[in-house]
Amino acid sequence: MISNKAKAHIALLSVNMIYGANYLIAKGLMPHKIEASALVFLRISGAGILFLILKLFIKEKVDRKDIPRLALCGFLGVATNQFFSMNGLSLTSPVDAAIIITAMPIFTVIISYFLLKEALTTQRILGVTIGGLGAVLLIYLGNSGVGTGSITGNIFIAINALAFAFYLVLVKPLMSKYKPITVIIWTFLFGFISMFPFCIEKLIHTNFTSFETSNWISLFYVVVGPTFLAYLLNMFALQYVKPTVSSSYIYVQPAVAMILVALVSYLVVNSQYKGDINVTKLLCCVLIFLGVYLISSGPLKWFQKKQT
Repeated sequence: MISNKAKAHIALLSVNMIYGANYLIAKGLMPHKIEASALVFLRISGAGILFLILKLFIKEKVDRKDIPRLALCGFLGVATNQFFSMNGLSLTSPVDAAIIITAMPIFTVIISYFLLKEALTTQRILGVTIGGLGAVLLIYLGNSGVGTGSITGNIFIAINALAFAFYLVLVKPLMSKYKPITVIIWTFLFGFISMFPFCIEKLIHTNFTSFETSNWISLFYVVVGPTFLAYLLNMFALQYVKPTVSSSYIYVQPAVAMILVALVSYLVVNSQYKGDINVTKLLCCVLIFLGVYLISSGPLKWFQKKQT
């Protein structure tokens, strides 16, 4: 019999594999079949409807004083996050996007220092510096002309990570006060309201008649997989493991993205993704991973000795 903790780890692995594959699948839709903003509209509204169906089985009210925080969480964690994620991915390499997003814990530490007054140890400062260097270097490489990277797209992905980091800090007290599905439905509601005026026009002008069966399958995956299903699996996992354990699985995303891009580049003649994986990008990946490791791990013996 599999324990609940083991199931939680399987769920987290599945979530990040879903996210990792999404970089390539969503990229395949944009911008030739659907504009990024139109895809954002479908992701938020589609997953929101599915969450609303689940909410019908859970009756829970929220305090009026928490509405402004929920609205801000919806703006940052859903609308801004999704808008810059999809628009950034439409402009840059799926490999670059998957690597840059792993810098999210670095942003979270910095924001927590200013908003929650959490201490910044020497180890964490070094982690932020090393990881930040890797992220900045990778963003700059988007202008190198090698592969499908783009400096604008990479900046958008960084904004996406920054917005979601703010969301993680702001949503923390709400998650301890309400059931996860209650928080999610409210954040998706405000996220929908925030993105509507910026995305509806692109949706109206989308030519869905040009969609082939493979495009509809990809669209279904993007809406249900990394938007709806991933949230559900995360909610299940967080009942049995700590958030720090959950965030450590973010390393799976660039690994999955790189494997899929490598397969496509190998199998498809004249693939647009040739050049997306190179030694310099792998070095940036290592720097970000090292930085996040220093931030998320306990005090290392070397740093303990230096401080005593």
